[in-house]
Amino acid sequence: MKKTSIPALIVLVLSLVIAIGSQTFLGACVHEDGGFGACHWASRAVLALGAVQAVIALLALAFPTQEQGLYLAMLPVSVAGLLTPGTLIDICKMNTMRCRMVMRPAMLVLFALTLVVALVGCLMARGRNA
Repeated sequence: MKKTSIPALIVLVLSLVIAIGSQTFLGACVHEDGGFGACHWASRAVLALGAVQAVIALLALAFPTQEQGLYLAMLPVSVAGLLTPGTLIDICKMNTMRCRMVMRPAMLVLFALTLVVALVGCLMARGRNA
């Protein structure tokens, strides 16, 4: 019986934190009038990227022989996540807004961690397949 892939489990947890957090405790600004700004769309995009990465991590757990390719698929998703809030999709301009103080830094850290863990997982899978 094959051991469970630790990097895939770590990416799964991080991806769930990204997806759920982007809509809750790490989410974008909530305006008093009930409206929303550009940061709302950045958090929605981050939700989608986190969900995609979680699915890829689940596939890596379900199909261990394809693990290396699935880790490689995680890399561009992580890079897109790093670029989404503030680069690909604008966020609020004021430094005191929640999206600048909480959402963007948290997403940068979480996506950077998934990128590193996916790289490590890819190297580990390569070593097992060599």
